[in-house]
Amino acid sequence: MVQARLKAAFYRGGTSKAVVVNAADLPAARAARDRIFLHVLGSPDAYGRQLDGMGGGLSSLSKVVIVGPATVPDADVDYTFVQIAVDAPVADYGSACGNMSSAVGPFAVDEGIVEVPDGEALVRIHSTNTGQIYHSRFPVKDGKSLEEGDFAIAGVSGTGAKVTLDFLSPGGSKTGSLLPSGAALERLETEDGSFDASLIDAANPVVYVRAEDVGCQGNETPQDLDGNAELMAQLDRVRRAGGVAMKLAATPEEVPLSNPKVAIVAGPRAFTGLDGTAYAPETHDLSVRLVSMGNFHRAITLTGAMCVAVAAQVEGSLVQEAAGGRLAAVRIGNPSGVLSAGAEMSAAGEALSATTFRTQRRIMEGAVLYPAGLNAAGFIPAD
Repeated sequence: MVQARLKAAFYRGGTSKAVVVNAADLPAARAARDRIFLHVLGSPDAYGRQLDGMGGGLSSLSKVVIVGPATVPDADVDYTFVQIAVDAPVADYGSACGNMSSAVGPFAVDEGIVEVPDGEALVRIHSTNTGQIYHSRFPVKDGKSLEEGDFAIAGVSGTGAKVTLDFLSPGGSKTGSLLPSGAALERLETEDGSFDASLIDAANPVVYVRAEDVGCQGNETPQDLDGNAELMAQLDRVRRAGGVAMKLAATPEEVPLSNPKVAIVAGPRAFTGLDGTAYAPETHDLSVRLVSMGNFHRAITLTGAMCVAVAAQVEGSLVQEAAGGRLAAVRIGNPSGVLSAGAEMSAAGEALSATTFRTQRRIMEGAVLYPAGLNAAGFIPAD
């Protein structure tokens, strides 16, 4: 078997990791790209570990990022996110990844796709998944992005250089509307009964339900929640009903795995982070546990955090109810600790921006290998 090489870097962005590639190094055909991505990440893997690839057996560790020159005004680069399913041959372009957004600007600078002066760099990034623009600010020295710093984020050991992410006009990322059903509070009907839900589309669409309405406290660990098969099935049915109400699909069966997300929300609860740190209720404003690609996220997705920040300012939403009122910035209790995010809203209730902070690190660079035949136009997969 002849092996082909694809120039790539392996990055941590926030609490996720991904293989990051320059669009110029990829084949033009999406089908060929997807075959390569699946092979490189090690999917599908019936054992759920992706041992034969770069993936880590979790949705947050099974990602590809493509960076190339901007194709729209007011941006410096295009960013395409590809979520690779762990146990199925699926390369999903249906959502954005906020955590990996933090690595896009540094990659673009380090690869020479954009040139910036030393100091605090500003890279304007166009998300091809959502069509939205966000600004990434981070330190640069001698023409390269800096990784060393004293900023810490929950879910990542140690500290790094702060990356400030400002998502402009985050409302309606997939549906075209901040409130795609037209209301801040809906009643969703499923075979399990009816549930109050807030359907909010900011950075990514999310279906929010009260933790207590699905038999939870809101401070459980992801492992405990994932291990509750009845709860997971119930939440997926709520998620799919929400997807139909958001007009993302005509039937529950047609709602994709990537969007909308579903999250359980509660008021501030004492909890122990995955690193063993104890958090008292006064350390955060509300508790959120979010499902991404069929599993509870070990932290909270960055787009999920920004959606929470916006939703906390939407009158009558379950998020605002959990937070105890309208807050310009929220401290979100999540399995890895506490994450702060803010949002700016107009007097008319439009989401003007959502802001949060991350760190990133370029872990490895070189080339990933794949069978050259995957790049062939007439490739036919083996049975």
